[in-house]
Amino acid sequence: MPQHPKPERITDLSRLKAFTNPLRMQLYRLLYAAGTATASQLAEQVDQAPSLVSYHLRKLAEHGFVTEAGARSADGRERWWEVTSEEGWGYRESDLAGTPEGAAAVGAVNRVLVDSRAAQYRTYLDQGAAWGKEWTDAAFSAEWLLDLTPAELAEMSDELEALARRWRKRGKAAKAAGDTEGREHVSVHLYGFPFRP
Repeated sequence: MPQHPKPERITDLSRLKAFTNPLRMQLYRLLYAAGTATASQLAEQVDQAPSLVSYHLRKLAEHGFVTEAGARSADGRERWWEVTSEEGWGYRESDLAGTPEGAAAVGAVNRVLVDSRAAQYRTYLDQGAAWGKEWTDAAFSAEWLLDLTPAELAEMSDELEALARRWRKRGKAAKAAGDTEGREHVSVHLYGFPFRP
């Protein structure tokens, strides 16, 4: 079976701390979706000053999450940015939360992620009617209550990641072939965690 690139696994706490700032998470997501953008373009989307956005982009670049989009920045008047890896990044709490500082940073980043994902979903819910029947019928929200072991949950996570990777590849290939009619960015949020009722 062919190996697929995986998201970069962050094991350095100082890198993870770059995302304790909610604006940096928002800028990273917008840049990931756009492919390339300038600080001015991103500033308009987040309603912040271009100088502030530029500062946060440079911080993300210091930690290796974004880089200058060389081909677009050729004229020197505007810096174009792109994410460093199309595969994104991830982390394991156990790699980083072994100290009080690490636990605090992991907790902060987890909360930024949950808050930004919830805000993104609330925006969709607020705008649902504007998307039309085809999109609202296709969108989903689901919850399943399963009885699993940690190993089974990890296996399910790997399977879901492979499934999402397959659909991302399919969408990119279609866009590259010029099939853009009706194609939009789609965000899929899945969580799997233990709980006791």
